[in-house]
Amino acid sequence: MLLSRTADHLYWHARYIERAENTARMLGVNYETLLMPHAPQQAIELWSAMLGLSELEPLFKELYGEITTPNVMRFLITDQRNPASIISCLWAARENARAVRGTLTSEMWETVNTMWLETREWISTDKAYTEAPEYLEWVKNQSHLIRGVAVGTMLKDESFNFMRMGTFIERADNTARLLDLKFFERSERNADELGMDQTDDFYHWASLLRSVSAFEVYRKTYHDVITPERVAELLIFRKEMPRSLAACIHDLVKNLKYVRNDYSAETERLAGKMLADLEYGRIQDVLSGGIHAYLTEFLEKAYNLGNQISHEFLVPLNSTRAA
Repeated sequence: MLLSRTADHLYWHARYIERAENTARMLGVNYETLLMPHAPQQAIELWSAMLGLSELEPLFKELYGEITTPNVMRFLITDQRNPASIISCLWAARENARAVRGTLTSEMWETVNTMWLETREWISTDKAYTEAPEYLEWVKNQSHLIRGVAVGTMLKDESFNFMRMGTFIERADNTARLLDLKFFERSERNADELGMDQTDDFYHWASLLRSVSAFEVYRKTYHDVITPERVAELLIFRKEMPRSLAACIHDLVKNLKYVRNDYSAETERLAGKMLADLEYGRIQDVLSGGIHAYLTEFLEKAYNLGNQISHEFLVPLNSTRAA
């Protein structure tokens, strides 16, 4: 059985890499949205919603006060005082990998370390902020590269399974938050006041799909116009969509089976129940009950599952880490 401290470092390394990528995705889709015609108040509401969903608004207001696009971008990209900023996540991912360097393949460690050295160059020249779209794309590509090297070079043992578990629970959490954010934005928009039409609505949902690499997947799956209901169905229930909630929990359960022990029954029960709800759920029921309420409940379940994984397999969570 893998030592809990080693498993903890591998699990959180993967979570921090995924968290950095998903923050880049969320910032990218909001940045793209705000390039379209919008009222000044809409930008404030959008950023406020994002900070609220990420549970970062109190810290942001303490550090910056006024919600503006430049302030939020710097807070979430380069501000090391924010433990959830991209730079903080990449540093934590590298430190967790360094702590278990002997468990990783040389290719894996070199990829992670090179990522950190290059991101320091982005930060030192301030290009991570001044050239934000290019930097956000770079972060996503580095995340893909690190996962690809892990899949291609690491032994498929418990070390690999814990890394995959960290990836999938973090991805599920972030997909839920991003979907919640975009439905919030849609509910807050006043089409008459902002002059929005069907074209604007198309770009709104298309930007969301692109942010989770699902635009082509949507076209292949539905062969029709983009609608909010189908976007929600794709990102919640369609297991063939890699970043959907169903796909993430399915892959988490699969990896959990390989590391099960005499004390993991409750973790398996919680994960299995989440998977069953996703396998047999219907989008009509979600929409009738309110998508915000559904996603809020999902996030609570994911948080509890993360705590249970830490309790049964890893080093217990402390105040420096958020599940």
